[in-house]
Amino acid sequence: ADIYERMEQELAQQGLGCECLGGGRLSHRPEERKIHVYGYSVGFGRADHSVTTEKLKAKYPDYEVTWADEGY
Repeated sequence: ADIYERMEQELAQQGLGCECLGGGRLSHRPEERKIHVYGYSVGFGRADHSVTTEKLKAKYPDYEVTWADEGY
């Protein structure tokens, strides 16, 4: 929520709006080149982790990027 609120304010100053579509968590293990997307946000609900995972795979093609709905 802290990051979203900060970005919402920055975008509003530029005349733009935004909407949070959900949240979750990341586990980043750089030594293993792995990122795991999981969980949900109590305030915003669960994001579509498959979308997040595809964006991360495009940005970090040399990483193993996985996701699960389990966890908090």
